[in-house]
Amino acid sequence: MPTPRSRPAAAVVLAAALAAVSLGPAASPASAATVPVGAGSYSDTRPPGATGPTTNTGAPVTPKVTEAAKDKPVPTNDWWSSLAFQRYDDNPYSTPMYGHPLTYQAVSGGLEVGYPTSPTVVGEGRQYEYAHKADLTLGLSGLNSPDTKADDWSDWTVTPYWSDGDRTLRTTIGHGMPFVYAEGEGGDARVTTAGTPDVFADDGNVLGITVAGHHYALFAPTGSDWNVSGTDLTASLGDKDYFSVAVLPSTDALETYRTYAFSFVTGSQVDWNSSDGTVGATYELTTEAKEGTERGTLQALYRHQWLHTTDALTPYTYVSPRGTMKVREGTSFTTSQKAAPVLPGLPKNDAVDTDRLRGYLAEVADSSDPFSGATDTYWTGKALGKLAQLVPLADQIGETATRDKLVGLLQDRLEEWFTAGGATEFSYDTDWKTLTGYPASYGSDSELNDHHFHYGYYVYAAAIVAQYDTAWAADSAWGGMVKTLIRDTANPSRTDTAFPFLRGFDVYAGHSWASGHQGFAAGNNQESSSESTNLSAALVLWGSATGDAELRDLGSYLLATEGESIAQYWFDADEEVFPGDFGHDTVGMVWGSGGAYSTWWTANPEEIHGINVLPVTAGGSLHLGGHKDAIRRNIAEMERENGGPAVEWRDILWEFESLADPGAAKAKWDQGNAGYTPEAGESKAHTYHWLTTLDALGAPDPSVTADLPTAAVFTKGDTRTYAAHNHGSAPVTVTFSDGHELTVPAGSTATGTG
Repeated sequence: MPTPRSRPAAAVVLAAALAAVSLGPAASPASAATVPVGAGSYSDTRPPGATGPTTNTGAPVTPKVTEAAKDKPVPTNDWWSSLAFQRYDDNPYSTPMYGHPLTYQAVSGGLEVGYPTSPTVVGEGRQYEYAHKADLTLGLSGLNSPDTKADDWSDWTVTPYWSDGDRTLRTTIGHGMPFVYAEGEGGDARVTTAGTPDVFADDGNVLGITVAGHHYALFAPTGSDWNVSGTDLTASLGDKDYFSVAVLPSTDALETYRTYAFSFVTGSQVDWNSSDGTVGATYELTTEAKEGTERGTLQALYRHQWLHTTDALTPYTYVSPRGTMKVREGTSFTTSQKAAPVLPGLPKNDAVDTDRLRGYLAEVADSSDPFSGATDTYWTGKALGKLAQLVPLADQIGETATRDKLVGLLQDRLEEWFTAGGATEFSYDTDWKTLTGYPASYGSDSELNDHHFHYGYYVYAAAIVAQYDTAWAADSAWGGMVKTLIRDTANPSRTDTAFPFLRGFDVYAGHSWASGHQGFAAGNNQESSSESTNLSAALVLWGSATGDAELRDLGSYLLATEGESIAQYWFDADEEVFPGDFGHDTVGMVWGSGGAYSTWWTANPEEIHGINVLPVTAGGSLHLGGHKDAIRRNIAEMERENGGPAVEWRDILWEFESLADPGAAKAKWDQGNAGYTPEAGESKAHTYHWLTTLDALGAPDPSVTADLPTAAVFTKGDTRTYAAHNHGSAPVTVTFSDGHELTVPAGSTATGTG
């Protein structure tokens, strides 16, 4: 097994040690420099000829934020990122932003607000959308701002800012918020409606209107009166600077909403915990009373949230692209979910033919190019992931030489990337406060796309290395660079000045977003949800292998939360989300406005169905087995659309089917394994072991959890097989939620039946 590369000279060793305490970026000279992190390093400038974030015409772009926010790391890859990332030269405001239930778009006169309730199916039936259409525009009389900037943000809220020199406007908007909170100076409160409104309530400073079939309430400061003149509604703010607008679920909800009209939301925060097989989370808003003493508010919960809360909910509901949203009175709510099963590899079993597996392993380990020519961050990541999956398999059949060779390949390639100045490196952008790998790919540089997809493979591979070489994973060795990649993609800290909190993961939407700029009419998007959970599972494994409970528990929270969101919003597991006339059982892409039966690069059904499955791993895929009927519908649709069974990505789809029907999937392997080429991130060794093991043990049973994060249960007939991996240095006894106990020796995986 290779040893870490030579350490820096003495002076640099001290700098590296200091940097490792906070895990960088360390202080660096004004000119181009290499920033040491443990045994590794990154650069503080891009390689020659490389690009950073740009507009659509290739012009360099910096964050579009106010002076108050200029030192805060911008959470790119969010539902509102177009406020801060100007993708289009001719649009200094924003593209449509989907907060749900409301939609928004910044324009020169203020904030467009819509509430789309009727989906349309477009693109030859391949996409459904609840597209933004302004019911009204909220602003100030005379406001004509040259741009809109991000002034403040929190976990799921953002505050856009307008100023034309004479007038300034700030609004606070967010996921699940039926209110828009406005603060303005220099003009009267102004709401311009898309058509002549029907007034159903007029009580001076409180006005109820219906526009385009949607009901809104307008709240001006007490003592003010709304003046209605056609589509122009104004109210003097006097010596006040606030007003609010709410979308109502019905006209009779006005009095309830009036109660909270001046309790302005000022921030949002999620806190999570993971223990004894349960992941809990609390979602809380902070508020300020602009009038009176009321500090409560109303929140609309997404389906993936209200399915897992016991908190009281009102009868009020909203329509959204994610199905029905249910309203809660109060500033907080809690959710509780079963932790998702995670293992470093499926357990050893007698059904696997050792000689056959040994041959398959050799095909990869002894290849003249195990990385298949990969040079950029994504394809290198895919290759790292492929090799990492084979390490536990070689270990469990006693192929220690092959195991060590694979670990060495992972270490060598990771160390190349984790060392600045070579053909590959990571570079820190001080404007965007992000770490970009070069050579980049798929807009990971110019658009800040997909960092969680790419880097998840690196973290996963590093976690497997750490399982067998703890010294390599120390912060003073190569672990510091692993943690720096984690900070770029899934930073758990809100006080870190070098990277934003959870860059790509939207804690309220329950899943990640892929686009760094969110510059689309349909909002932001995410295609490969499974590559997102690959990062979450990697955090569980890395945290377990290195003793970092914070990162381990973060991974458990992200994996459980996104797992439920994938089931509901990508696979429509309960058949309660997709519109009735959509005609598909899955989507390849989730958009802010809806979902699409498509991918970015092809309309081939195999890729549409497979892109939210790969990479198949014992860490990030077993949770899918909790919705077996959805898997069966998914496979059936793929074969209908494909005109027969999978051909190109047959291994990925066999493995997916095995999570519901292992025997059927294994039979397909037995019939077709001789004449196929593995998907680029797969191998015959892993696919054979996966299908054979699940055929023997049964499909995963996520309904049974354990008090150790790295555990899983499989059920075949009346027999349950319990598996757990102990990364620690002493034996542990794992207790499962059905009462079964399993003793696991140090540094190993154990199984038992019951």
